[in-house]
Amino acid sequence: MTDVTSSKSTRRPHHWRHDLIELAALFTAVVVADTIAKTIAKGPDGPSLLVFSAIALAATAAFHTWWARRRSHASPAPPAGDTGGHPTAAGPAGTGEQHEAGGETGPVVPVETTLWRMRTTVADTPGSLAALCTVLARLGVDILTLQTHPLADGTVDEFLLRAPADLSAHALTRETAAAGGRDTWTERADAHDLVDTPTRVLGLATRTALDAAELPLALRQLLGRCTLHSVPAVSLTGRPTGEHAPVEGVLEETVMRLRDPNGGTLVVERAYLPFTPTEFARARALVELDARLGPRVPRSRDVLTLPEGNEITVRRADQRDLSAARAMHDRCSARTLGLRYHGPVGDADRYLDHLLSPRFGRTLAVQTASGRLVALGHLLWDGDETEVALMVEDDWQRRGIGSELLGRLVAMAEEAGCASVYAVTQSSNTGMVAAMRALNLPLDYQIEEGTLVITARLASAPRPADRPRETAPEQPREGARRAER
Repeated sequence: MTDVTSSKSTRRPHHWRHDLIELAALFTAVVVADTIAKTIAKGPDGPSLLVFSAIALAATAAFHTWWARRRSHASPAPPAGDTGGHPTAAGPAGTGEQHEAGGETGPVVPVETTLWRMRTTVADTPGSLAALCTVLARLGVDILTLQTHPLADGTVDEFLLRAPADLSAHALTRETAAAGGRDTWTERADAHDLVDTPTRVLGLATRTALDAAELPLALRQLLGRCTLHSVPAVSLTGRPTGEHAPVEGVLEETVMRLRDPNGGTLVVERAYLPFTPTEFARARALVELDARLGPRVPRSRDVLTLPEGNEITVRRADQRDLSAARAMHDRCSARTLGLRYHGPVGDADRYLDHLLSPRFGRTLAVQTASGRLVALGHLLWDGDETEVALMVEDDWQRRGIGSELLGRLVAMAEEAGCASVYAVTQSSNTGMVAAMRALNLPLDYQIEEGTLVITARLASAPRPADRPRETAPEQPREGARRAER
């Protein structure tokens, strides 16, 4: 919101001298034309006089045009007490350019600026926001966007600011408090935050509508730095977890609980900043959209030809592929299952329902021309980190399928804003080690209790607000790795 001060418009004075001069010029032209016409009618030098008449008329018209333009370009006299300039604390785009008296501007000196996101609570009284905006203007801060979140005892105002680079977060918070703001929070912003909120929310809704796996990422980008936990109603061992959020959800300051369309509860935590009712309503709307649309994955399918000539199809997979994935497990050897799950192979099937869920990441499947599922690749959200995991059926190994899946998973991780991906394997799994090395990315190797962890640092730096941080309960070896650290 911006306070707008309206002033009475000043009436331009009527200059009667200008009208008198124009009228005199018109009469002069008429007299000259009449005199020339009579002379032509009575004298022998008619053609010469006609030329002179044309020159006189052209000169009169040129004078009239010049005089009219001079009047139109003249500036009206400013009213008493007006300096001719607009009172602004910062010039265009927050450059700090000052306006001089009389409407003239001095030389524009570029000023280095910084983008900030700031949230503060002000009293719900007339003039409270105006006082805060006045202080920001005095500091040379340009308000780019403003959102208001009404509360019972005040209003939370969320700003996107362009401030002078030498203005620190501490000084910004101190001046905001002096203007009546409380519980102020500031964070550095970047160009991505310049997108207005309705456009950003519509974009997140569109992505969620096209892909069920986008819901965790959409909530993450909507709410900023937060942690998501997807708690199923029933654990892997078949025991009820007791997590049943009501349909309308629950908001508890820094924690919100939403009913997961797949069953169970989505728990969103943001310890550094309480959620507002407006944010809670937006998050609930995204979850309701996901529930109404049901299971869905992008329909894109890529058909590839292996070196020996066989065609395979790479596509997205979800829980609807559970039966085909279990059938692939039955065809895999104990060694292949052991390299993938790092534990008793008899428990492998019960992990699949979670691994195929879009709540915990994204899954790619490889199927043959006959429709048989022969490989799975998982991109799993693991707190602040992201794991990649592969499993290829024995008869289809050593054909480049694993490398193809790994490259695609890493590209998806970069798109999601992840800083790195890691793979948990054994040193004897030369195929996985070779596939990680083929990424041509910086790799870190670490041995944890006989297990090899290979971490690849991705080329693009992530935005903190974009990185997914969803964790899955009771996952196999990859979940146990986080608990061991």
